[in-house]
Amino acid sequence: MAAHRSKNIYRDYSLTGPECDLAKEAGLVDGSWYTCPIPRQRLKELMKRRNGPAIRQTLIWFVSLIAAGFLAYYSWGTWWVIPAFLLYGTLFTVPAVACWHECSHGTVFKTPWMNEALYQITSFMIMASATNFRWSHVRHHTNTAIVGCDRESPQRPARLVAPPMLVNLALNLFPLKNIQFVFRRYFQHCIGKVNEEEKVYVPSSEHRKMFLETRISLLIYLTVVGVCVYSKSLLPAMFIGLPIFYGAFLNVFLITSQHHGLREDVLDHRLNTRTFYTNPIIRFLYWNMNYHIEHHMFPMVPFHALPALHEEIKADCPEPNRGLPSAFKESISAMIEQLKDPLHSVTRPLPITARPYKYGINK
Repeated sequence: MAAHRSKNIYRDYSLTGPECDLAKEAGLVDGSWYTCPIPRQRLKELMKRRNGPAIRQTLIWFVSLIAAGFLAYYSWGTWWVIPAFLLYGTLFTVPAVACWHECSHGTVFKTPWMNEALYQITSFMIMASATNFRWSHVRHHTNTAIVGCDRESPQRPARLVAPPMLVNLALNLFPLKNIQFVFRRYFQHCIGKVNEEEKVYVPSSEHRKMFLETRISLLIYLTVVGVCVYSKSLLPAMFIGLPIFYGAFLNVFLITSQHHGLREDVLDHRLNTRTFYTNPIIRFLYWNMNYHIEHHMFPMVPFHALPALHEEIKADCPEPNRGLPSAFKESISAMIEQLKDPLHSVTRPLPITARPYKYGINK
């Protein structure tokens, strides 16, 4: 960890606080990140965008979701409704969040309009702002886990060094914590306002587009509410709106395993990002985002090429966790340890074939 950080007990993770200036002084902002060695021609091959894998992935997902929807619909009024909607909610939420994330990079399809169309659809599905996230995610990749510069830092909005997020994680199993942010953002954008942090990372030229997206989404959700009132049934909202609440369980485990418990303020994604092996079903639902070191180090490589990229650079990376339970356990164990030592973080050993970690601008 950078020397200027180690003595601080309290940190301000907001984009409007003093931490970003400290990171700039330390040479961490927009720094030169470590990348694993890979032949240039091979990287160009892996970065090639293709419509085929994305169309196949999307069709299988939506067909599975529709099938689960029929199962849930016909189980309404019986005890089978619980597992049926749990299946539907999981198939709705996990792939939607993963696909939304991938579409923000513009790498899912070769054809740009296909990518943008699916991005807008998945943004609506998970009550997210497409324009807001696109700009927020640029900062996340440019300054991953740099305190005060990463809008998507896993530690936000707490202020302790590497703060434990156990309470927030528990609340977000049915995301009770995030919903406060969602409703606040919907209200602000609908009346044409942005908060102070959004002014930092969303260009003013994009504000009107952001407002329009939110207003259209809110209009559709209000229509669903109206249908529920008219029909005197919660069923319409169980299909549109509520799935991101009752179907968020698995997604919490996946997202927690990306960065939680790892290093902050370093210029090496092998230190602040986690890759784990998992079964084909999870890989499909998660759009191969279990290869998260690979994704952060080479974000322009499409989701379908991440397994091949992993094979190219694995000799220069720490051993991946063997399964999602292992990755999640490591994350939670680190956060529990932070209750005693706020500076604690996990540093996974490198294989003898790897080059040393890059901790900072001169290290």
